[in-house]
Amino acid sequence: MYRKTDKEQILIEEFTLPFGGKLDTNNRWVQLSKVIPWDKVEERYAENFKSECGNVAFTARVALGSLIIKEKCGFSDEETVQQISENPYMQYFMGFKEFKNSIPFEPSLMVAFRKRLNFVDINEMMLEISKSTEDGKSDNDVDNKPNGGSLIIDATCTPADIHYPTDLSLLNDGREKLEEIVDCLYEQVKEKYKTKPRTYRKNARKDYLKVEKQRKSKAKTIQKAICKQLGYVCRDLKIIEQLVADGATLSKLSKRKYRDILVIGELFRQQNERYKIKATSIDNRIVSISQPHVRPIVRGKASARTEFGAKIAVSIVNGYSFIENLEWENFNEATKLIESIERYKLRFGFYPAAVLADKIYRNRQNIAYCKERGIRLSGPKLGRPSVNPNVQEQKIHKQDEGERNLIESNFGVGKRRFGLGRIMAKLQCTSETVIALQFLIMNLEHKLRVLLLNFLSFIHYPFFTMNFAGSFKNHFVKEALINYLQFEWTICLYSFNNLLLISCWACHRSCFQYNPSYCF
Repeated sequence: MYRKTDKEQILIEEFTLPFGGKLDTNNRWVQLSKVIPWDKVEERYAENFKSECGNVAFTARVALGSLIIKEKCGFSDEETVQQISENPYMQYFMGFKEFKNSIPFEPSLMVAFRKRLNFVDINEMMLEISKSTEDGKSDNDVDNKPNGGSLIIDATCTPADIHYPTDLSLLNDGREKLEEIVDCLYEQVKEKYKTKPRTYRKNARKDYLKVEKQRKSKAKTIQKAICKQLGYVCRDLKIIEQLVADGATLSKLSKRKYRDILVIGELFRQQNERYKIKATSIDNRIVSISQPHVRPIVRGKASARTEFGAKIAVSIVNGYSFIENLEWENFNEATKLIESIERYKLRFGFYPAAVLADKIYRNRQNIAYCKERGIRLSGPKLGRPSVNPNVQEQKIHKQDEGERNLIESNFGVGKRRFGLGRIMAKLQCTSETVIALQFLIMNLEHKLRVLLLNFLSFIHYPFFTMNFAGSFKNHFVKEALINYLQFEWTICLYSFNNLLLISCWACHRSCFQYNPSYCF
């Protein structure tokens, strides 16, 4: 069962510390707790609990707060729980009223938190954060205009934590797992057998290593090894069927081993069909026995031609990222453009004035759709390049390319700074939650940078009174300057003492500008 908490957040002065003193209001976890809509999170989180009986579950703030801490700092589940028990700021961020030295919950409970918070709920949270009135006037605020704002859209792959799959290694892994299952089932009915059914596991292991340890194997050698492994796997599957017919029950196996039988059976069917017809591709191809939902995504990148994970279509509006589509099967991102534009209208009430996208999005259907609704789709015209190109169009195209780089930089930050480059979760639902959490954390950090920009503008910081202040109309330049100021002025947020110092320094700079002989 779930019991809702008070919507009002505990004041930082009311947080009890056993060693006395008070928490610092400038701490990053304290500032981060002020920009998250905890009441909206709790409404969606409470829908997972239908029964009114049983133990009271942990609050939505504890669940989401622990997941944010884990993904933001890059901890494991066990390390996250230990860090929370040692850090009073993290406990305040999670909604605790006092500091506790003991661990708040078992690390295995983090898996349940990831299952209850799906990526759809997290996507709605990001919309609530972007719509907050604390940001001031948005780029999408228009006066009596049908279209407004810009929509930046692109797609990327989020690789899963699996080793590079080959047909030979997959069949060998499946064979080893089947041999363990044969041992378990044989123990149930060994009284009916004089000797244990032979699986030839030693010979199968030698045949696999004979090819795997070669520096570069020929295609015929690999195909011959695959044929042998297919024979070993087929033999193991028949032994399992015979053991079940003689009285062994699959219900006594663990859930993981029972699932492995189903996955390996489908893997054997795919590989056997591919070997017979000598096909180069298979529909719904399994590339991992432990994560059968993962599919190969052909991207054609320089670093990796094929990636293995979920493919996501992401849009950026006013610096905030939204996951438009998340699928484990490969898809053409150009087919998702119309859905993204309609979702933009549903969120903000009007169509975007411009859509900044890659060349792959410029097909005839998308161009006709945008033209009908008065939306400018970035990119060159279809067909051959013009002999006399329009200078103004080239200038606009170059500016669009510069602004579109914002989404590429977001992908880079997510994959290098956060965990978007390797999703460590194993289940399909938990992997989707982890992917959404990466963008949620990046949106929260962007939110703090926007608040910092508004704060510096409010105190008339001299940097914003320079001659090139008009360049802030360009969203890309604005985002770059916000990123630059993040490290210099984060400690100044919501601090009266620092506000006084900055005001004095700003006054000194202003006086020196008009009177160089003035000395502070």
